[in-house]
Parts: sequence; structure tokens; C-alpha cells
Amino acid sequence: MSISAFMDKHYRHFNAREMVEAAKTYKSMVEGGGKMFMSIAGAMSTAELGISLAEMIRQDKVHAISCTAANFEEDFFNLVAHDEYELCPNYRDLSPEDEFKLREGGFNRVTDTCIPETVIRHFEDNLLEYWQEADQKGEQHFPTDYFFRLLKDGKLQEHYQIPPENSWVLAAYEKGIPVFTPGWEDSTLGNIFAARVYDGTLSTHNVIHPGTRMMQDLVKWYLEHEKNGIGFYQIGGGIAGDFAICAVPLILQDLEMRDSNLWSYFCQISDSTTSFGSYSGAVPNEKITWYKLSKDSPKFMINSDASIVAPLMFSYILGQ
Repeated sequence: MSISAFMDKHYRHFNAREMVEAAKTYKSMVEGGGKMFMSIAGAMSTAELGISLAEMIRQDKVHAISCTAANFEEDFFNLVAHDEYELCPNYRDLSPEDEFKLREGGFNRVTDTCIPETVIRHFEDNLLEYWQEADQKGEQHFPTDYFFRLLKDGKLQEHYQIPPENSWVLAAYEKGIPVFTPGWEDSTLGNIFAARVYDGTLSTHNVIHPGTRMMQDLVKWYLEHEKNGIGFYQIGGGIAGDFAICAVPLILQDLEMRDSNLWSYFCQISDSTTSFGSYSGAVPNEKITWYKLSKDSPKFMINSDASIVAPLMFSYILGQ
């Protein structure tokens, strides 16, 4: 039995039913010529979402991405250092002493997965070369541009430790889809960049485009692709989602382009609680008041674990 057939047979109620319905609507929209924008929060790259997401990108089921900068860089880390990671299946039982030993051993823990510090410093060395070059030339680029240049220059290929088809950033680079990383400074390499400006290794922060320029490019992309509708698929909440979804109210209210379209589809996977006033847990209807969704837009809220739900939905959308 295929994954899709299994889901159709067993997932008939509650979150399971909503997941199948959301996947069917997603599939119908992109097959009908619409575009799909995806936002990714949490630590989904370290959870190896790339195994399923990369194929979605290759098969034109995802057309642009907004993600936390940590998700962006951590897919790169996994690509070249996967074999050096350490797994901690008993992470709930770790004592402060256990955590201290991991830190002293050169690991940074994300739930059950420990990322080696060495891979971070490897990227710092390579990116610093690009940052300094831009500094000297007075150039300014997006954070993602510097990372993608590593792929273009072939600096990483000999270091791949996973099948390259399992890397979503590599798939995005090869397909040429835009990747936006709002709040880049809230990431390991963003911290390192700020440190290199602080210590004088770099003379300015201006080698990185500001977030407002990123928003401008997102608005431009939206306006160029909205003809057949653009859907919004959101994993988690936070800045990755809120930054991107705000492009539409910016167009409608701030640019006063009233003939532009609202988001044509919305689906979110979240484990946040609505009553806490969080953006992550806000029900889709709340977005109507903010000029993000219309009252008729298909809307889905799946209250579950994205590391389980997203690969299942992707399989369904891909017809597996």
C-alpha cells in the first residue's frame, strides 16, 4: 500500500483528517498552476527535513522559502558533517554534568542531535573570505548569497557526508528558488559575523543586506508570481512565518495596490497554544483582520509534530 493510500484509508478524523485535506488542497493548487511559499521554523533541518523537502523542491511543489537562518545553515552543516554528529536518544535524562561534557567535547545539542563545533568553524573560515572580499570591494549581498557561493565555487562537494539529494538547500540552489532568512543575526554564523565586525576583522555590517531589503525582494517576487495564486505553507511560527506572510498586507495597505491578491491557501503545522496570544498558535481566521487571508481562502491548522506531519504531507503531495 502506498503512503497516500494508507493516509486516505486511516486518517479520517481530527488532525489526521485535516492533514490529508490540507495535502489534497495543496496538491490541487500547484497542479493548477499556483505557487506555494513555505516558511520553516524550529530545528527542521537538523531533523533532516531535507530528505523529503528536497524532492518537493525538485518537483516544483515549493517555489520560495522563508526560514530561520539556523535552519538554512544547519542543512549545510548536516550536508558536510553528518557523520560527526552525535545522537543522544536519552536526551531527556541528561544531567547538567552530561551537558557540560558534551559542550567540552565540542558539541552543540539540539534535542537528541549534537552538532560538532568544528563544522561551524569550517564554515566561518570559508565565509569570512567572502565577507572580507565584499568589505574591500564595498559590495553588499544577502546572507544566503555567501552560502550559495560556496556551492557555486565547489568548495563543499568533496566534503559531502549525506547523499546530496537529501539536502534541501542544495535543491533550492540548483532550482534557483529564492530563500529568505529574516533575523539572520539570530543564528550561529550571524553571531560570528557580528563578532568579526566587533573585533575589527570586518570594517562594516554593510556587506549584508538589511532585512528591509529582503522584504523588498520578497514583495517583488510575490507580485511577479501572483497571477494564479500563491499559497502559504507554514511549519511552526516565529519570524520565518510572520516576516513572509506580511508581504501581502504591505502590498495591499502600504503600497495601496488594492488589486493584488491575498494569500490563496494557508496551512500551518503548530504545537503552540492559541490562548497564549502567540503568533505561532494563532488560528488562521485571525489573519483575515491583518489582510493576509480572505474569508474564502482554504485554511488548515494541524496541531501536531512537524517532524512527523510534514514528510507525510510531502509524500502525499508527491503522489507516493
